[in-house]
Amino acid sequence: MAKRIFLFILTNILVLTTIGIVLSVISSVTGVGTYFTADGGIDPIALLVFSLVVGFVGSFTSLAMSRWMAKTMMGVRVLNPEKHTLSHEEQQLVDRIYRLSRSAGLTKMPEVGIYRSSEVNAFATGPSKRRSLVAVSSGLLDQMDDAAVEGVLAHEVAHIANGDMVTMTLLQGIVNTFVVFLSRIAAWIASRFVKEDLAPIVHFIAMIVFQIVFSILGSLVVFAYSRHREFHADRGGADLAGKDKMIHALRTLKSYSSRIMEEDQTAVQTLKINGKKRSSLFSTHPDLDERIRRLEAK
Repeated sequence: MAKRIFLFILTNILVLTTIGIVLSVISSVTGVGTYFTADGGIDPIALLVFSLVVGFVGSFTSLAMSRWMAKTMMGVRVLNPEKHTLSHEEQQLVDRIYRLSRSAGLTKMPEVGIYRSSEVNAFATGPSKRRSLVAVSSGLLDQMDDAAVEGVLAHEVAHIANGDMVTMTLLQGIVNTFVVFLSRIAAWIASRFVKEDLAPIVHFIAMIVFQIVFSILGSLVVFAYSRHREFHADRGGADLAGKDKMIHALRTLKSYSSRIMEEDQTAVQTLKINGKKRSSLFSTHPDLDERIRRLEAK
């Protein structure tokens, strides 16, 4: 399962690289914001400021685009009872999410959507608690009973109430800062080993390569944080829907976990409730058995 967080990180890498390139070009042309010294060295303070700007602009741009990107990439159909006539099942879904959202203390109801997929899953996204989205797969509605659906929806609403996307964005901004800083240092070192006339080209290419590589390595920190927050969302879901429903939802997901891998599972995952059964450094979700065990011990 690799949908929600993969999309966020991919968007972040693309935005980060684009902003870095644009600012580097502007700096080289105008001399404004440059982190190079007169003798061809690097001013670490200037580079740190540059890295902070690029890093946090990149992460918050990705956050601002998250809801739109998720709807576009996943083909989410938004359910708006004020604009469209909804089926009984669709209206029931909207009512459930609104009820759970009010119980969680949200003052602005999230958008509710459905995306067509045989996977049994759901995700929450959005730049803030007031501009959020909860989307569920058609497979989840077709294959889960009411109690399990309630647990899944409560988990997603808990993600929104906990502000997980914003805190993840702050973490991504810090990671981005290190990525930009270290990639520029590494590129500068690489450019010192070639002829002077080739140095600018080598520096530029090396900067892009190192930035992508360091971004992938830095994503391990984001993945670890995501796994940590899943336990909090499980507890929040248990508070909203009841512990029994939350545990039932996780057990139901576990029973489907070996059957929901599809070709389209390579584009969105941060706040999806279901992840791979086994946990690893590249997993965004902890092991389902561990999640169930912790809830049972609650």
